[in-house]
Amino acid sequence: MCDTLVALGNATRDGSVILAKNSDREPNEAHLLEWHPRTQHLAGSTVRCTYLEIPQVEETYEILLCKPFWLWGCEMGANEKGVVIGNEAVFTREPYAPTGLLGMDLMRLALERAATADEALHVITDLIARYGQGGACGYQNKRLRYHNSFIIADRQSAWVLETAGRYWAAERVRAVRTISNRLTIGREFDLASPGLVEHAIERGWCRSREDFHFARCYSDWFYSTFSHARERQADSTAYLEAHKGRIGIETMMAALRRHASGASERPYDPARGSMADICMHAGNALTRASQTTGSLVAHLTAEGATYWVTGTSAPCTSVFKPVFLNGRPLPAHGGQPSGEFDLQTLWWRHERLHRAVLEDYAARMALFAPERDALEAEFLVQVNALGQGASAEAQTALSQRCFDRAQEATEAWVQRISQVPRGKGKSLFYWAYWRRQNRAARFPA
Repeated sequence: MCDTLVALGNATRDGSVILAKNSDREPNEAHLLEWHPRTQHLAGSTVRCTYLEIPQVEETYEILLCKPFWLWGCEMGANEKGVVIGNEAVFTREPYAPTGLLGMDLMRLALERAATADEALHVITDLIARYGQGGACGYQNKRLRYHNSFIIADRQSAWVLETAGRYWAAERVRAVRTISNRLTIGREFDLASPGLVEHAIERGWCRSREDFHFARCYSDWFYSTFSHARERQADSTAYLEAHKGRIGIETMMAALRRHASGASERPYDPARGSMADICMHAGNALTRASQTTGSLVAHLTAEGATYWVTGTSAPCTSVFKPVFLNGRPLPAHGGQPSGEFDLQTLWWRHERLHRAVLEDYAARMALFAPERDALEAEFLVQVNALGQGASAEAQTALSQRCFDRAQEATEAWVQRISQVPRGKGKSLFYWAYWRRQNRAARFPA
């Protein structure tokens, strides 16, 4: 389960477009930051996606991917033209094809091929029409199938695109917009696939064009309801509406860290959390088997773009660090992770902090959260001082310093927390769940 948010220039403090997303996946499904340069391809060549091989284009753009380690595509990403996309799993009445393009494949293909949000929308819808959506979407849960919704943004505009198999509807964003794991477009939309309304009438989901409502007609009620997508989307929308006109990078970071289930007199406790949390923590195999494994905030201005990434799970325990698309690789941050603990990788190094915090959330977060906030504030000042006209060398050097500083801080926090005894009072089922996850990942005690 995931959440994607966007604010256009008429809702942000500086007139920029800001997109933010949490990627929620299985607890041991390590998140990867990946960079690819602009590339020329031979005529007639093909590209192998997760399950399908399709014709390649002559040139693909430089891209940043934030992705599960095992997938070809991405959960969120950006390209050198300032196009940014985040996707959501949605559950619909349309059948799930045994194979096809995953939503994550569609995102990467659009980022490689589109120079604007409008172009990216058409790349995705054209690919859906030609190849359809299909294939296993889970890392260990191979039965997981879903269709996809997207927020697609560039420096001036944004779209919400929601799909059900080969059918889709799209809505232009007017100011702020959020999506979660359900269809949200209703009677009003700006673009749609051919036969969208007629198909719903034929299936008996509505009586006439006047009666048509995309989300009501095409949604699968059970999964759309029990994913708590309505609650998360209501929370993220209300948060952006409350800050409209003064939304900044830090506003979006705070949105991605929200724990709605902790909005009570009791301190937030992930053992009692729910899928209504935007910053999600796994807690059991039945109702909360996914958690936020990586986060992105994209800041798009007329002069350039800065991408704030965690590369690590749980934004509440992570530090957002700046990266730039400037023709140079990402800062050095370790090797490519897998589903097993590896201290040489950024994601698993941070898991020592994240999983220790889960044992006594309120007490242990208090030991480093103020320093996390101060470190990010320092990074924001440094990026602003650098300016959008800085050289690629200066941008890359700053980015590397931020990654190094964040890693040093994380190591210090791990050591500090290790001196604090584990909290009591957690459910035995909660402890048993995390013991199983740690054992599966060969995670050290």
